Amino acid sequence: MVNYQKYITLEVGKRSAQPCIRGLRITVYDVLNMLANGMTTVEIVDDFPELTSADVLACLAYVADKERKIAVIYDSKVAI
Repeated sequence: MVNYQKYITLEVGKRSAQPCIRGLRITVYDVLNMLANGMTTVEIVDDFPELTSADVLACLAYVADKERKIAVIYDSKVAI
């Protein structure tokens, strides 16, 4: 897995402290949204030359790690 901690930054005052790529104003959400809309890594890097394919993989690794850490607590009737 890519060590996303070298790529993903959180800065107060930049994009409302959303996770961004290497201090740029491009958020993890922006990249994931492009991927979800069918763009390839090559297309994303072509449109945003300041990004690399490693940046895109770091976004995926960041979200995968975040998802892995989510704890699901079950009540007897509902999932929270």
